[in-house]
Amino acid sequence: MTGRPLVIAIDGPAAAGKGTLARRLAEHFGLPHLDTGLLYRAVARGMLDRGEDPADAEAAERTARALDAKELDASELARPDLRTPEVDRAASIVAARPAVRAALRAFQRRFPAERGAVMDGRDIGTVIFPEATVKLYVTASPEARAERRWRELTGRGIAVERAEIAAEIAERDTQDQSRPVGRLVKAEGAVTLDTTDLDPEAAFAAALAAVNAHIGAQP
Repeated sequence: MTGRPLVIAIDGPAAAGKGTLARRLAEHFGLPHLDTGLLYRAVARGMLDRGEDPADAEAAERTARALDAKELDASELARPDLRTPEVDRAASIVAARPAVRAALRAFQRRFPAERGAVMDGRDIGTVIFPEATVKLYVTASPEARAERRWRELTGRGIAVERAEIAAEIAERDTQDQSRPVGRLVKAEGAVTLDTTDLDPEAAFAAALAAVNAHIGAQP
């Protein structure tokens, strides 16, 4: 280690388990955690609350710039209404806007500051923090991801069909992998972690082992 703050960048498709891993790694290393997807969800939620069309590029950019300009606190990104199917769809639209991503980039770059951080999203290791200390690419089969998202939503009392979730994940994957800015790809030097057949404990153990191997820490 060089004395630089520890920044762990975790990228991967929807419902692969990267958020759970990021939170646990942040707790283990005593680092702040940022789920960058919540920033795009917050933009989408703000637009929906005002009755705006998520496809309105100018309104989306305006909302993103306003979000970046304010001092966000944890409660704003912990709102339960950021994780509804409606916001899922709207967030995938606004996140594809280059102007929106540019507006939120500075906030994400500032987040680790001097303490370091664990950050998860789609383009952390490629665009936001290509100089991150450790990069993980967390993935899983589409079937496993759809099942996890269905269980998450139904566990919160949201009635939704598995087939609908599977279709939305497939559509999101296409959007994430084809957008012109912040496209989902494995970052150079990233360690791939496939969680398809791993339970949460096994996935965390594998992620922790990968980080420790990279930074030279004892297990």
